[in-house]
Amino acid sequence: MLRSINPFTGQLVAEYPRLTANGLEERLNAAALAFQSWRRSDARERRGLILAIEQGLLAQRSHLARTMALEMGKPIRQGLAEVDKCAWLCRHYAEHAEAYLQNEAIELSDSQCFVCYRPIGVVLGVMPWNFPFWQVFRFAIPAIAAGNVALLKHASNVSGCALAIERLFQEAGSPAGVFGVLLLPAREIGAVIEDPRICAVSLTGSTPAGRSVAATAGGVLKKVVLELGGSDPYIILPDAELEHAAKLCAASRLINSGQSCIAAKRFIVHQDVEAPFIEALRRQMQAAVLGDPLDEATDLGPMARLELRDELAAQVRRSIEQGARVELGGQTTSGPAAIYPATILSDVRPGMVAFDEELFGPVAAVTCARDEREAIALANQSCFGLGAAIFSADRNRACAIAADELEAGCCFVNDFVRSDPRIPFGGIKQSGFGRELARNGILEFCNVKSVVVASS
Repeated sequence: MLRSINPFTGQLVAEYPRLTANGLEERLNAAALAFQSWRRSDARERRGLILAIEQGLLAQRSHLARTMALEMGKPIRQGLAEVDKCAWLCRHYAEHAEAYLQNEAIELSDSQCFVCYRPIGVVLGVMPWNFPFWQVFRFAIPAIAAGNVALLKHASNVSGCALAIERLFQEAGSPAGVFGVLLLPAREIGAVIEDPRICAVSLTGSTPAGRSVAATAGGVLKKVVLELGGSDPYIILPDAELEHAAKLCAASRLINSGQSCIAAKRFIVHQDVEAPFIEALRRQMQAAVLGDPLDEATDLGPMARLELRDELAAQVRRSIEQGARVELGGQTTSGPAAIYPATILSDVRPGMVAFDEELFGPVAAVTCARDEREAIALANQSCFGLGAAIFSADRNRACAIAADELEAGCCFVNDFVRSDPRIPFGGIKQSGFGRELARNGILEFCNVKSVVVASS
């Protein structure tokens, strides 16, 4: 049985029977069969399905947000925003998928040539618990809009969310097999990846999980898109508007209780403004309301599981032993809730856990830089490369640093990093490869096919 535990109360939410071998075989066959017809569907049919799913999301947004709160502790207001963002993604691809997939003519002196984009088959999504709707829609909607079909292996603790997504597709009139859920433990996913009916894999998760999936898929030569961990640096230059920067930095660090790959994690602050920035950040993080995720007043809910809270606490403890100083928080609470308070660590340097590892929870690590050059070097001194941000009154200089200096897939100036259906999303280094969203995302799971016709 797969179990969902409420991380705020410690109580069992539900148990779900895992898929049997026969059930898995049926779902794989259904997906393979569905692809043969869905790949020939026209843009109008695909658009109609996606828009119907959008309407289902908006009609059920309160129920879906509550499901997230119960299963993984997402504050209810943030859950509502996540559902709305999924609806936005649906609307975006309904409006733009046809144009994204248009043939492209190439001029040849002796032949006619065009490049077309065709679906490749059944795409398996291996998705995490932290954004249990957004991560799924981010891979599934572009894949399906391109004419592929999708199977979802979701994190076991959010099985209720997985089944809710499957119902949304069914209620929208999705043909059987176009989208399906595989309720399986993680240890069994390797055999599914190797199954010849699976053509490609999209994984969002930890770097170790990415290595494992990439190795398995590579062994059978299947396309993989990986969106993995991150330790996003936010550079604060001395001419930054500190109150504005601190507000956005705190919002990014605390969203989803700090459990986001692209949350602000390392704050690289110029020495001239280190003290006032820490004070401004402390005020912002102290103001966050910690409590029951079902309470609309809550800004910061529990972490998704107790063991994740304990792992974060251990990372903070080791960082303090290595010389980091606690500016705020840093203490766990007793009771069944997987609560960790908003925390700020200062004097964080390379070689410390808080600098070198990803802190997947509401902990801000502040590092002082002597000058701009050192700030950039410290920002890039990481095995990760998902997102980065820079705050400065000199927008042109900050833009040049973001474009030419920072080693990350998504760089923002005077704002916090976030995904958006309109722009490509993904990382470099140990944060993965491939891109989701925008045109890049829909083309990841297409056969980029060159067609050449001789002139005579």
